[in-house]
Amino acid sequence: MSKDSNGHIEIINKTENEIKEINKLNQVVLQTIKLTKKFGGLIAVNNFDLKVYKGEISSLIGPNGAGKTTVFNVVTGIYQADGGKVIFKGEDLAGKKPHQIIEKGIARTFQNIRLFNNMTCLENVMAGQHCRSREGVRSSIFRTSSQRKEESEIREIAKRRLQQVGLWKYRDELAKNIAYGNQRLLEIARALASNPDLLILDEPSSGLNDKESEDLVKFLKDLLKENLTILLIEHDMNVVMGISDWVTVMDEGKKIAEGKPEEVYHNPIVIEAYLGKEEEEES
Repeated sequence: MSKDSNGHIEIINKTENEIKEINKLNQVVLQTIKLTKKFGGLIAVNNFDLKVYKGEISSLIGPNGAGKTTVFNVVTGIYQADGGKVIFKGEDLAGKKPHQIIEKGIARTFQNIRLFNNMTCLENVMAGQHCRSREGVRSSIFRTSSQRKEESEIREIAKRRLQQVGLWKYRDELAKNIAYGNQRLLEIARALASNPDLLILDEPSSGLNDKESEDLVKFLKDLLKENLTILLIEHDMNVVMGISDWVTVMDEGKKIAEGKPEEVYHNPIVIEAYLGKEEEEES
């Protein structure tokens, strides 16, 4: 069987059953197949194919307006696809709501930070575990022993995640009162609190200085030790080159390239897409 440049077995003229078997061998965690999303007459995502492999960090890059965040929003249930499929660990996510997708094991952050600004940092991360909560309203009202035990467990997990991102000292601060870079880390901590299999990050280095970006790269690489898989949108090519096992490039809703970071970085089609956008913006 032939393999691509990253050691993944290639799918060329295979039957559906053969594709399923190859995906098992490749350990594909997330796959989109001919994914399409329209807004009126605009096709934001056009027959887009993506694969994310278990235990790797994959980056989705492309010029502004390429459709990257729309892909994320379809994968996480914020938008419903107009065509194609989203397969997570072998299951079609069609029709699933965001909270159901979190329960399946996908957690995400947003390009524009979405925190509970008037809650403390600790409360924000505790809220990230709502999908794993077992106790109901009755237990909360009567403060049963099982409810108290679960709340203690939730607090301990939140503590560990805050310590992991270096924010435990801000646990009692309101989220709106901490620095922007720390808010980015807080959102990641909240996503991690749901104990995901796949962590999706939308421009995690946005607004960070060089040192903070370097620390973020190291932190995300360390997360792989937790048996996590990571997919991110990123504009900082230093971050992309420093962190990615595999890179997929979008332009105008379509996939135009994929491969190892260095291959994509020197791909003339990718260079043209980026430079073309810059020239359009300048004109």
